Amino acid sequence: MPLKLFHTYSRLLRFDNRESRPARRVTDKLAAIREIWDKWVERLPYLYNPGPDVTVDEQLVPFRGRCPFRQYMPSKPAKYGIKSWVVCDAKSSYAWKMQVYTGKPTSGGPEKNQGMRVVLDVTEGLRGHNVTCDNFFTSYELGQQLLKRKITMVGTVRKNKPELPPALLASKEREVFSSKFAFMPTTTLVSYLPKKNKNVVLLSTLYTEADISDREDREPTIILDYNCNKGGVDNLDKVIGTYSCRRMTARWPLVIFHNIIDVSSHNAFVIWREINPTWIPRKRNKRRVFLEQLGKALVTPFIERREHLPRTEVSAAVVKAVQRARSRDRPEDPAAPATAPAGATPSTRKSPETTITCDAGSAQHYATIGVAG
Repeated sequence: MPLKLFHTYSRLLRFDNRESRPARRVTDKLAAIREIWDKWVERLPYLYNPGPDVTVDEQLVPFRGRCPFRQYMPSKPAKYGIKSWVVCDAKSSYAWKMQVYTGKPTSGGPEKNQGMRVVLDVTEGLRGHNVTCDNFFTSYELGQQLLKRKITMVGTVRKNKPELPPALLASKEREVFSSKFAFMPTTTLVSYLPKKNKNVVLLSTLYTEADISDREDREPTIILDYNCNKGGVDNLDKVIGTYSCRRMTARWPLVIFHNIIDVSSHNAFVIWREINPTWIPRKRNKRRVFLEQLGKALVTPFIERREHLPRTEVSAAVVKAVQRARSRDRPEDPAAPATAPAGATPSTRKSPETTITCDAGSAQHYATIGVAG
């Protein structure tokens, strides 16, 4: 496909009925791509079973154009973009479920307990897993709601939470690397002091004992578990950013569509490695090789049935090579008629033979007559 034609298709690409969009956009800010997004998100959980640990966090897709729900997040490298809530496998970073954040509800008021609502939404369908999340999501009430679904939780806690006892918040006159624990029937709280006068508080429904590691900094086991599993979504952003199909655009639905392709390609790579653990074991850039082979596999069927060669020599050579490989892998049936070579122009000269057939009432039949050229 010529580059100019690709840009033309990108400009014309739409994901909904433009005429009915204004009516749908009144109640749904994601109306321009809602149908595609919902069908794609619905398929994600069916293709992969995550491990025992999953991560819930936010993803920011870079975008500085006009969008009714564009977000500013100074802690992210891109700072401006479209935010999504993601739950992914902590080890493989497979995106198991996603939800685009479209800003405040249409009712107008700010959403209460948004963090708890997000975690309960994206973990719907999980059982027997442990959720790792940061202090935006973690709360005592969330931990109890997850336990009803047979899901445990480990996460940092903001110090303004009412469930925190004052003894865990005090950091003065405490020894560096010291830990304080608080226990409830189903929940454990720990306050750890990594530096002088600076403590970190975590909440867990997974651990029920005051376990401390043998390391020099004497970190509690809860913190070690949190540090091990907190980076699932961050790693997803990293690998997607390394090899991405994103292109410069001023249309936010196309930005979301590009992210769908990027996440899908990463999920496909995760599934492929799970099925083929010994695939090219000595290669370090396995994902790049996989994406290259995936791209070729997607375009090869269209190249094989292409009738006319491209104008440029390089593109024509690629098409010829693919079609020659096809002819070697799939030998033609001897009884099948020969096909014209790729790029050949069909002859416009009329056949020197004609056939005349009689009507139903005629007794005389005319066979094929050769006409001299």
